[in-house]
Amino acid sequence: MDNTTAAPPPTPSAQPNSQLASSAAAADALSRLLHRLPPTLSLPTRRSNPAATSFPLISLSDPNLQDLLFSASSQLGYFQLTNHNIPSHLATSAELESVSLFDLPKDKKESHFPKNWPLGFEGGEYGNGESFWLDTECSTVSTELVLASLPQLTRALEKVGLEVIELLSKGAGFENPLAEDPTRNCSLLWLHGALDGNDGLSGGSYPYIVGLQYQIRCQKYSLLSDSGWVTVLPQVDSIMVTVGDIAQVWSNGRLKKVRGRPVASLGDCEKSSCISMSLFVTLPSESAVSPLLPKVTADGVNAKEDEIGEDEEQDDIHSICKTGRRLFSSFSFEDYAWRVYHEPLLFKDPLDKYRI
Repeated sequence: MDNTTAAPPPTPSAQPNSQLASSAAAADALSRLLHRLPPTLSLPTRRSNPAATSFPLISLSDPNLQDLLFSASSQLGYFQLTNHNIPSHLATSAELESVSLFDLPKDKKESHFPKNWPLGFEGGEYGNGESFWLDTECSTVSTELVLASLPQLTRALEKVGLEVIELLSKGAGFENPLAEDPTRNCSLLWLHGALDGNDGLSGGSYPYIVGLQYQIRCQKYSLLSDSGWVTVLPQVDSIMVTVGDIAQVWSNGRLKKVRGRPVASLGDCEKSSCISMSLFVTLPSESAVSPLLPKVTADGVNAKEDEIGEDEEQDDIHSICKTGRRLFSSFSFEDYAWRVYHEPLLFKDPLDKYRI
């Protein structure tokens, strides 16, 4: 019988530590990377159903409407409107027409709304549901479809949007190019059906001046603002308004913006799918986009200098406006729109490319 004593199994402290060391190094590298990321790159927490943030509620009949709109837009980039004269039954009827479009077989969707970018049917290539991009008349090549409420809602929202743009231009101190040349206005109606709990922001967005969405029911939305993701809960029968990237460039940075479109919190929906109807007041594809600096007097002073507030950040922007220094370079709207439509918006602001 062999009385040789077998060697005991190695203790954990005797194990090779190369794997542990490499794992620790990888963890440290990841930690350093995450700490270098700016706060605005944090991922949305909407799926955990966060509490809604403050959401300015403004009446279109308020005597201080211009000041209220500019205050909300220069500080946040979003607000909600009441007393807008759009009846709730019109929005409800338009939603029913939208449901009928999403209920069509896919071949009918593609044939009735052929792709003519940016218009047409988008069949969920980005994995976040289906979309229809329509003009103000909600035109279709089909004689089978009769859409009445959707065009009416589109025109009603567009009217409110144009009024908002006019007031914002006065508040920010630049000439409204849509008032000078109405042919520069080009509005798009975006219908989106989010399916299976997925309503991501991975693609399919479009540049705009202002975006408007009628709130038919109580539902939360996530917005990617200049300060990061926020969750808002618009009042029922109000119009949610987001300031877009084109308005921010026109104002030379005086207005904050919402990047892309509002993202529905699907946990609040009655069914697994959720339909959104948003109007984007935007520009024709052949347009050029650049800051519209305020006019200055002969002595180089802004004619609206007496309206400057006390906030230091706003003082800096006013100073830029007085000296005529641009914060953005001019760029082609068509090229920019193509990038916004096809590239993810989560981690990089498309306007960064044009900042000076």
